[in-house]
Formats: sequence, C-alpha cells, structure tokens
Amino acid sequence: MADNPQRKPVPYSREAEEAVLGAILINPDSYYDVAETLQASDFYIHRHRFIWEAITCLQEKGTPLDFLTLTEELDQSGKLSEIGGSVYLSGLINQVPTSLHAQAYAQIIEQAAVRRRILGAANQVAKLAFDEGTALEKVIDESEKAIFSIDNPSLKGKFQPLSEVLLSMYDLATPCSQQTCSAGVLTGFTDLDLLLAGMQASDLLIVAGRPGIGKTSLLLSIARQVAKLHQKHIAVLTLETSREQLAQRLLAQEMGIETQRIRSGKLEADEWHSLAHAIDSLKNAHLFLDDTPAVTVQQMRSKCRRLHMENRLDLVVVDYLQLLSGGERFENRVQEVSYVTRQLKLMACELKVPVLAAAQLSRAVEQRADKRPVLSDLRESGSIEMDADVVMLLYRPEDPEISDQVEIIVAKHRNGPTGSVSLAFRKSIARFENGIRKGGL
Repeated sequence: MADNPQRKPVPYSREAEEAVLGAILINPDSYYDVAETLQASDFYIHRHRFIWEAITCLQEKGTPLDFLTLTEELDQSGKLSEIGGSVYLSGLINQVPTSLHAQAYAQIIEQAAVRRRILGAANQVAKLAFDEGTALEKVIDESEKAIFSIDNPSLKGKFQPLSEVLLSMYDLATPCSQQTCSAGVLTGFTDLDLLLAGMQASDLLIVAGRPGIGKTSLLLSIARQVAKLHQKHIAVLTLETSREQLAQRLLAQEMGIETQRIRSGKLEADEWHSLAHAIDSLKNAHLFLDDTPAVTVQQMRSKCRRLHMENRLDLVVVDYLQLLSGGERFENRVQEVSYVTRQLKLMACELKVPVLAAAQLSRAVEQRADKRPVLSDLRESGSIEMDADVVMLLYRPEDPEISDQVEIIVAKHRNGPTGSVSLAFRKSIARFENGIRKGGL
C-alpha cells in the first residue's frame, strides 16, 4: 500500500539547524559563508529562527558576535527564555561536529525549506481549486504564481568578481568576431543583426507599423529563419490569424510562391514536389503555433511558462500587442495597453528569452507630409515605448522605383545604437529578405 504523504513528517533537519548555529558561535566568520543563501524563514524550529534573527541583528549593528553578545541580544529582544536560555546556546556549541562544514549544513536547511514551500504552494493551489467562487482563469494564474514564486536556492544570484565577468566577455567576443555566433538570437537579416547584435534575452522588442505594411510577414520571416538556421525553439501566438493560415504563409515563404496558390491547390506538377519538400523541411523546425482568439495576457504567460518548461524556449513572438486583453477592468484603453506591455516585459525577464511583438501605429502618421513614423506614433500608450528595449518602426518609401523595399527604423535601442536598415519585401509571398543598409539616425 502506498504511503499517505500527509502522514510523513514536515521536511526539516534539527541536526543541521543546530549545527549551522553552533558553527557560527564557534567561528563567527562562518556567518558570511551561509548568510548569502540562508534567511530566518528557512529555519523550521522557532527557537533557531529567533537565534538567527539575533545573530543577523548583531551583524547589522556591527557588534562583535560571541556567546555573551548573542545572549544579551536575545535577552533584550525578550527571546532568551523562549529559546531555552544560555544553557541552550552552550549546548549548540558543544553539539556541532565542526565549524568547517557550515555551508554543507546550510545546504541541508535550504533544501528542506524549499520542500516546505512546495508543500505550502500545493496547499494554496488546492485551496484555490476548491473555491468555486473564483474564476478558473484566476485560479490557474494564481496557482502558477504560487509555484513559480518558490525560492529555489539553486537560482539565487551571487556576486561575481569583475575579473570573471571580463573573462566571460572575452570568451563571448572571440567567436563573435569570427561571425560564428551572436550575443543574442539572430534574426537572419545580416544588417539588422549587426545593428542589434541579435535579439537579447529578457528584452521586449516591438515591430510597429500601419496595417498592410508587413508586420506579420516580418515576424514570420524572423521566426522561420531563427527556427531553421539556428534550431531555436519559438512560440508564435497570433490573435487574428489561424494556425492554418500561418502555416500557409510559412510554406509560401519557404517555397517562394503565392499563398493563394497554396490555399487553392492550383500548383504545377513540379510545385507539388516543392510543397512536399517545404513541408518536410518545416516540420523539423521547432515552431509552436497558438491561435487562441481573445486571449488575455495572463493566459498567454501561462501558455509560454508551460511550453518553456517542456521545450526551453528561445524566442516568443506575439501578433499583435493591441489585441491582447488585460483580463481585468481598466479605466481606459491606455491603462490596459500599459498593463499588457508591462506583462510582456515581465514575461521576457521571467523566461529569460526575447519577446518580439507587433504593434499598430496611429493614423497620425498618415496625416503628415513626412510619413516616416516616429516613436510618438505608437498607438494607445506611451508605455509601449517605455517598456520596450527595442522599437522598430516599419516604413515603405513612396518612391515607385523602390516599392519593394521596407525600411526598418530602429528608433529605440536601450542597450545599443539606433539606425535604419532596408529589407526587401516580396509581398506576393509575404517574405522579407536582406536589403541595403541605410545611414544611422
């Protein structure tokens, strides 16, 4: 018969908690070895938690730590009798095997604390699930937050000497100087990659333009090239196009023929062979498509979290930003769009992947004599400009001799230069290709 998990004791180690506190009393410098990861809530036994808090208080005040000062601190805080008096502190010193293994003892405490937090999160999820008065969407979102908020010691950051950071920069720059890699995810467009140094992890990148200029085509061109050329895992979320239509556009890009011909099946004999080859080529690409309509930004984050856990995403593509719902009641549309863009940026940071999202420009750009877009043309919210790390504005010159050229204006680049790149846009097959680079802004 399987064991009932509720009958098992709560995860903790009395011996480890006693040992780490005793090690600090023997060798106060041990505190600095374990304080980086341990906190008061990691101790399960309350008296040990009180002792840790007193030790931390002494360190913050700059008071030397020893048996007498710790006893005095506990006495002043009214906790000395609760921990068992000075006799208990003496026992800690006598019971510790050695102060040299304080970090090993701390690791045992950490692991037990994480397990307790997992159990706490599980109880919270169960409570949410039983509450039928709470909307299911909120239950799922709050449940995921409870799980992802668990403090895992293996994920805690640490200070790193500058010398080590500089060495890592050298290791990164050397192969990149040979054009064998990039600091970010390459788009596949040479001049754009040179300008951006690739799409950086945790960055929110916005591709903005008026309807019909090719925003979706650019996103799909980037997604297809990233997946095929670099074997990256990409999530594509579209709120106005079906998965089948996206697949048709990807096939059109791959084959170099019109999407309408693929949709109608009016292909020549040799083109059927090309279609089979394109399908075979794309089916090995790690592209994941989602066409859920009217999705909220919380639902989208939930979907991406799950996919990231299963497939380790390298890029998230969203088409397009203004179609995402905040999922809550807002006073106006500007507040809702601000909330959506902030959530996209937080998702990029949480998953540590670039998020590439399309956005609409306002009609104001069409009412000016100079129709080159600027940042203030971003529709409905200035927060798009504020939260985005990179903003790329699409502009198609009116000159008929270069009607197949679309200018990608990098109007904002938080960690690099701005500039302008020209790409060729083959509208009939909805595909962007490398073009001629323009001068810097």
